[in-house]
Amino acid sequence: MIMSENIHLALPVLNEYENMPLFLDCLRRQTNRNFILWVCVNNYDSWHDDVDKKEQVENNLKTIELLKSIKDIKINIIDKASIGKGWKGKKGGVGMARKTVMDAIAEKASSGDDLIISMDADTFYPENYIEEIKKSFEKNQDIIGLSVPYYHKLTGNEENDRLILRYEIYMRNYILNMLRISNPYAFSALGSAMAFPVWAYKKVGGMTPVLSGEDFYFLQKLAKNGKILIHTGALAEPSARLSDRVIFGTGPALIKGASGDWSSYPVYHYSIFEKIKGTFELFPVLFDKDVATTMDDFLKEQFKTDDIWGPLRKNYKDKGNFVKACVNRIDGLRILQFLRQEQKKINLTDDEILEEFLLKFFKDKMDESFQKHLKGFDFYGSALCFTDLVRDFMFERETELREKLMFCGNVI
Repeated sequence: MIMSENIHLALPVLNEYENMPLFLDCLRRQTNRNFILWVCVNNYDSWHDDVDKKEQVENNLKTIELLKSIKDIKINIIDKASIGKGWKGKKGGVGMARKTVMDAIAEKASSGDDLIISMDADTFYPENYIEEIKKSFEKNQDIIGLSVPYYHKLTGNEENDRLILRYEIYMRNYILNMLRISNPYAFSALGSAMAFPVWAYKKVGGMTPVLSGEDFYFLQKLAKNGKILIHTGALAEPSARLSDRVIFGTGPALIKGASGDWSSYPVYHYSIFEKIKGTFELFPVLFDKDVATTMDDFLKEQFKTDDIWGPLRKNYKDKGNFVKACVNRIDGLRILQFLRQEQKKINLTDDEILEEFLLKFFKDKMDESFQKHLKGFDFYGSALCFTDLVRDFMFERETELREKLMFCGNVI
C-alpha cells in the first residue's frame, strides 16, 4: 500500500510568482496533506545579462524567497535560477526542469512505490486531488501511470474564452476518437495532470528533456511499458492563459489561435481514426503474412522501406510479442503524424468536421435543442455559451469512455 508520506509533488517553475499563492493555497486545502513539494525554479543563466529577460529572472528569484518563507508545507527547492545556477547553453526549458525535479525525487525516494504527481503552478487542484490519485494507485497496483482528466476554467473574457474552448475542443475531439477506437495511446498529455510511481519513472528511463511536449513523450514511454489508468476521481483545472514559454501546448495554441491560425490544432476527421483502427486490428494477421493496411503508404515513407513488418516477424517469433512490437513502432507520435498528413485530404472546415462527428457517434445523447444549435455550428459565430455547452458535452462523453475503457497502454 502507498503511504501518504511517500507522495512527492513535482513542480517546474518559470515566471510564476503571481500564481504561487493560489497554488500553495490549493495544497493547503488538500484533504491529504502528507506530501513533499519539490520545486525546480529555472531559467537560463544568460538571462541575467539579458534586458528582455530581466523581469522573468527577478520573478523567479522572488519565487525562491517566497518558497523559503513557507513553513506549513514541506518544500525542497532546486535553484536553477540564481546567478551561476541557471541552465547553460541550449540545455534547459520546461522539459529539463521536469526531468531535474523528477530525477531528484527518484534519487531520494524511500521506495520504488513512492508516488510522483506532476503539477503546474498555474493549475487549480480541488481539495480531493491528491487523495483521489493515491486511492487510484492503491486500487490499481498493476498500473504504470495515471493520466488525470482535465477541465479548463473560463476567464470571463469572451475573446480568451473562445480561444481556450477552441483548443480544448481540438483536444477532446482527438481523445474521444482515440478512446472510441480503443487505441493503446488514448491518453491526454498534460504535464499538470499525470502521476506515476518512482519504479515506473526509472523503468522507462525518466523524463526526456525536450524543449516542449515532454509530457506527451513521457506518457508514450509509459504506454509502451504497461497500463496507464485514464479514469479517476481527480480532476485538474489548468489555466486558460496565453504563454510563449514552450514551443507547443495550451499557451502557444492560444497565441496562434488569437491570430486566426489553428493549422497546428485541427479538428481531425473521424474517418482517419477508422484507418488507424483498421491497421491496428491487422497486427495479429500481419504476424503470419503481409496484408495491405490503410497506413501502408505513410509507414513506408516514414520508415524508408517497403518491408514494414518483415523485420518484426524476424525478431518476434511469438504473436503476442509481435503485436506489442507493432504497437510500439506505430506509436502516438506516428499516429499524430498520420493524422496531420491525412487531414490535408479532408475538404471540410473544423466546424463541419466537429458537427459531423458528434452527430454520427453521440446523437442519442443529445436533446432536440442541442441538435438544432449544433447544425451549422461555428467556432467564431455561435454563441459562446453554446460553444461552452459543446465542450461540456464532449467532456461528459469523454468521461463515459474513460470509465468504460479504464486503461490504455501496450498490454494484451
